[in-house]
Amino acid sequence: MQKLLIKGGKKLSGSISISGSKNATLPILASTIFSKRITLSNVPMVKDIFTMAQLLEFIGLKIFLNKKNNSLKIFNKKRNLNTLAPYKLVKTMRAGILVLGPLLAKYRSAKISLPGGCAIGTRPVDLHLFALKKLGAKFKIKNGYIFATAKSGLKGNKINFPKISVGATENAVLAGFWAKGRTVLTNCAIEPEIIDLINFLKKLGGKIKVVKRKIVIDGVNTVKNISYRIMFDRIELGTYMIAGALAGNKLILNKVDPKIIKTEIKFLKKMGVKLLIKKDKVVLTKSKNLRSISLKTNPYPGFPTDLQAQMMVLMTKAKGVSKIQETIFENRFMHVPELRRMGAIIKINKNIAEIHGPTRLSGAEIMATDLRASVCLVLAGISAENRTIINRIYHLDRGYSNLEKKLRKCKATIRRI
Repeated sequence: MQKLLIKGGKKLSGSISISGSKNATLPILASTIFSKRITLSNVPMVKDIFTMAQLLEFIGLKIFLNKKNNSLKIFNKKRNLNTLAPYKLVKTMRAGILVLGPLLAKYRSAKISLPGGCAIGTRPVDLHLFALKKLGAKFKIKNGYIFATAKSGLKGNKINFPKISVGATENAVLAGFWAKGRTVLTNCAIEPEIIDLINFLKKLGGKIKVVKRKIVIDGVNTVKNISYRIMFDRIELGTYMIAGALAGNKLILNKVDPKIIKTEIKFLKKMGVKLLIKKDKVVLTKSKNLRSISLKTNPYPGFPTDLQAQMMVLMTKAKGVSKIQETIFENRFMHVPELRRMGAIIKINKNIAEIHGPTRLSGAEIMATDLRASVCLVLAGISAENRTIINRIYHLDRGYSNLEKKLRKCKATIRRI
């Protein structure tokens, strides 16, 4: 099994080009079930994208992946696709559930394995099914699979989500795109990745409007052949911003839109991190005397749960007691025992973490438990004294493209063994 070996204490300097967004690419890939010919650029070359491409090929699409120029070409030459998403292709990736809406809308039936992904909470599919039922779908769950039918096709309806959910919003948008009539979604997620999906669908021929947390979709049944560039990965950007705050001399992060990460920038500045914001880049310079803060994870435009673990590492370097309240997932502090092994002083009370600082972290042998916890341990290793060995790093490959290469380019000592 592969491990990461990190020798801490090196100062980071150089530039990193931020990859395309994994979380934007996955629902856009699911939407190609509606299409005939699509070209996607700025696609991140990570494990979750490869798994989704395999799933689409299993369904019946033709996928041509070019790793050198980060592009995908998708062809749908079949009149009828296979409407099964098997366990072997969905077990490692939560986003597999996103083919449910398109398959139901276009082919009126689907058999989808209950999804896997990171072990950060129950992450139920009930809100996905709630939305699709409103559009006329019927479901049975048996032997670990969702059996879905819509014999008369999906019909537009009003859907008010009882709770904000990114995945359920995406599935409802995808289903509403092909449903008959008008679908109105309220109390829905408005993450930038959902806006990127909507922009893609509009270019494809969709009629969609977004006003605050309301999305109005008029269904279509014809699409165009298009090319589309995926947005940058704001979580990758946030991760490297925190790396620069932890151990940077001067770190330049390119190919981004800083307007999308106003909340993250606000909290980093509050801690005393030195940032220079430009039109399409963020520059971090050496930060000293970091201050403790309190934050709460929330749906966008709040602070993202996907940066909570990374932020916790930075808080170990801040003077005083910092607090994080996790409101999205109930089991997302699994990195805490590993950070404690490195010397962090962190107390957990239900969904609130108290981080005491400043603390000098020391290298240790540690274990990754999920995607964002994996990268938080990388950040801890870079900023720690001595050598850190991280086990179970396969989680990292699901969401970070060329992580070691990008960090080595900026003078970090990190290698895979």
